Amino acid sequence: MDLPPIAPDRMALFLDFDGTLVDIAERPEAIDVPPGLPGLLLRLSARLDGALAVVSGRPIPQLDAHLPVPIAKVGDHGGALRLDPAGPVEGPPLAAPPASWIGRARLLAATFPGAFIEPKDHGFVLHYRQAPEAAGMAQGLLEALVAEDPDRFTLMPARMAWEVKPRAVSKGTAVAALLARAPFAGRLPVFIGDDVTDEAGMAAARAAGGLGLRLQDSFGTPSVLRGWLARMAEPGDAP
Repeated sequence: MDLPPIAPDRMALFLDFDGTLVDIAERPEAIDVPPGLPGLLLRLSARLDGALAVVSGRPIPQLDAHLPVPIAKVGDHGGALRLDPAGPVEGPPLAAPPASWIGRARLLAATFPGAFIEPKDHGFVLHYRQAPEAAGMAQGLLEALVAEDPDRFTLMPARMAWEVKPRAVSKGTAVAALLARAPFAGRLPVFIGDDVTDEAGMAAARAAGGLGLRLQDSFGTPSVLRGWLARMAEPGDAP
């Protein structure tokens, strides 16, 4: 890795979860969280004076279950934000997609063994990792659904999945919101992610004069990234 050095006292670090901090699994509930990861993130947050956030498409309660440490967390692709671990979850009012959309998506998934729907508060994901032949039909159906309400919803590609989500929020809007508040304000943002879903966060970090890094290009694997984070968490200079 040949990354521009940024001292921890100048950095605001934003980390995707699935595929970045942990390896992608066949199903969202099947991920393997290394036992030392929560403690590593807690130490790293202290090293950065609190300017660390996990920015995920998962709901915040799921992040809390996997990472039970008091750090800033963003869920639902920017739809939910909790800066103060003891404070409330913040977010704009967002509509949920019609139940009929989820019903039609479930019917499609049911025709492809291995495909399944992951419901969310303000959207849903059609996963086809175990049924790659479903990709085209899934895309066509979900494109048709969001076209029924394009002002409020959009279709986002992910790794072997398609996600219907609110148009008004993204990981980029979350990064911008956090950079306007302490302890992130005034620091150089570094966003690290692995997927199309992270590109808005990367772009927001670059627009603020920082770095948007694709895991595969800069680190290769989540385990290599975790090693880099562990070195950064130790006293001394940035890695």
